Formats: sequence, structure tokens, C-alpha cells
Amino acid sequence: MKLLIEKGGIFEMKQIVKPIKDSWVLSAVQQSLKEDFKTGQRNYTIFQVGKATLLRVSDVLRLKKSDVYDERGRVKRNAYIIDKKTRKPNTLYLKPVERDLEDYFDWLKKYQQENPTDPVFFSEWLFPSFTHPDKHIDEKRYYMIMHKVGEKLNINYLGTHTMRKTGAYRVYQQTNHNIALVMKLLNHSSEEMTLAYLGLDQDTREHILDTIDFG
Repeated sequence: MKLLIEKGGIFEMKQIVKPIKDSWVLSAVQQSLKEDFKTGQRNYTIFQVGKATLLRVSDVLRLKKSDVYDERGRVKRNAYIIDKKTRKPNTLYLKPVERDLEDYFDWLKKYQQENPTDPVFFSEWLFPSFTHPDKHIDEKRYYMIMHKVGEKLNINYLGTHTMRKTGAYRVYQQTNHNIALVMKLLNHSSEEMTLAYLGLDQDTREHILDTIDFG
């Protein structure tokens, strides 16, 4: 979904990214991320980590293996980072995505064995670029991956913020609308900001308007 935005007299198209609210849509997106790309397990795990930690995509892609795995390759309970945008410290709880990270570790090891000239397993980055393993995958590349998934599934609101918004929405729904918790997880400074981020303020207004008899 795209919206026409005016900036200094110039109109630009801005994509509107929304959370995935339907479980069947979520499953289809996850399946496409995993199965429709050579680097599918990496792409899928990025999405899962972003969804479970509610990190911004820039922070997800900047994670290092040492942030999430101990010296034996086991998933840590917590990761400690500094948010790139806010410069605030953030403690990530990794247990909800532990199995995905374990599977990803095993997949990376197998990929390395089958492709010995591609040192992705030995990259310091959790989500390395497979063309330049000394660097992490960048946001532009991950946007293109999400865009391709959206085109295949005919979903016009997918983007790099989809995973964060989807995770936040699911926490909100499954905690009986605990907006304070979601706000904390997103590192937002106000509930109003969180509601707007999820599009819930608009949803609420429309729901109320649906109940009004305008005559």
C-alpha cells in the first residue's frame, strides 16, 4: 500500500507498512521467506528474530553471532544491545526465538560444509551477506526480499518494518491490549506513539464510526 505525501511542494509515494494480523497470512509469508530463496533460512530467521524481539530492522541486521550464541553455539537467554536510532540500552529475551536460532545455526554450519569457499558460518555477523560475508545483509537487500514475497502473495503492505509491527501487534492482542508493555518493548516514549505505530488509533476511530447512525 502506498500513500502520496507532499514534501516542499513535491509529491512522493510512501509505502504504508502494516502488521500482519491474520495467522494464515503470517504462515504464508514465513513459508515464502524460507522456501523461495537460496538464503531462505537466513531470511526467515531475520523475520522471526525481528518479530520476537520487536527490534528495528537496522538493529536486527547488526546483531553479531556473539550477541546471541555462547562459545559452544548455544542460544543465550538474553542479548544486550544499544538501539541504533535511540541510543537506548535494550535487553532482548531470546527464548521465544530459541528454536529458530538453533535451526539457523545448524543450517549455517551445513551450508558452510557444502560451500567451503563461502565463509558465512565464520562471519562475525549473525545475518551475513552471502556475497560479502564480512558484512551483514543491508536493509535495502532485505526490503527487496520482502517486496518479492509481497508480490508473490499479492500483499501490498509488506516491508522491512513488517516483522516489528507484527510482533508488537501480536503482543498487544495476546496480552489483553497491554499497551504499556508493547510501548516498553518498542522503546517508545508514549502510548500515543505506539498506537499510531500499530495503526490502532485509526482502527479504533473507524470501529466507533461503524456504530454511529449518521441518519
